[in-house]
Amino acid sequence: MNVDELVAIDVHTHAEVSKDGHGSLSPALFGASEEYFGAHEQPTIPQMAAYYRERQMAAVVFTVDAEHATGHPRISNEEIAESCAEHADVLIPFASVDPWKGRAGAREARRLITDYGVRGFKFHPSIQGFAPNDPLAYPLYEVIEELGAIALFHTGQTGIGAGVPGGAGIRLKYSNPMLVDDVAVDFPHLKIILAHPSFPWQDEALAVATHKPSVHIDLSGWSPKYFPPQLVRYANTLLKDKVLFGSDYPVITPDRWLADFAKLDIKPEVRPKILKDNAARLLGLTPKETQS
Repeated sequence: MNVDELVAIDVHTHAEVSKDGHGSLSPALFGASEEYFGAHEQPTIPQMAAYYRERQMAAVVFTVDAEHATGHPRISNEEIAESCAEHADVLIPFASVDPWKGRAGAREARRLITDYGVRGFKFHPSIQGFAPNDPLAYPLYEVIEELGAIALFHTGQTGIGAGVPGGAGIRLKYSNPMLVDDVAVDFPHLKIILAHPSFPWQDEALAVATHKPSVHIDLSGWSPKYFPPQLVRYANTLLKDKVLFGSDYPVITPDRWLADFAKLDIKPEVRPKILKDNAARLLGLTPKETQS
């Protein structure tokens, strides 16, 4: 991956379908998501690679393992990592391990990092049905911190389950970023990303990211034209080195996101930090990787 040639690094994209056509969510939850976000294609990982390569961008790719709460089997982390390795010029593999798997999940995380080159883990507390500060997840965080990987937490409201009776059992409270503040205290060297503008807890997310050195914010899931003014203000100032470009592809395309971001009042010297430089540093892209 030649980072110097990249226009941007998208730290938030979803592998929604496996090689054999298995979806990352149940048909009912996918249907509700499309009602909320609008219908979209579900590209394969090779199609994602082609899409980002055409745009001279790199992308972090992951799924969500929420089998305990939903009963729906995940897409294989190994499949995602191996597919990303085939397109290592543009794709960066993350994994997802259900925190309810306890120490078995922690062993899996260690293997995924050491044997498959996974650089981080996606958590969706509302869909996975756990509070981020619940000790059940701590063995998993211990491994992620020890091996220098990243923990990316969905924060704020989710479109998954929206409009379904009872929200399909999905509890929004688990995605309050203040719960991740406890994780940042208990694991001070764990690299953390708070995903999305964290409605209705935007100020909480800004407070956590400002207070905890290891906590970053990605801007995925919303068009920039809808960003709260305090998010834009902090991105331009106190958090200019800790805010990251993310689209939520394929739900939101980077084309749409970047077109709206271009109209946002972001300082010229801050734009490259948000689009690429902050992510490259956080992901630990080395000089060797930038030259390969």
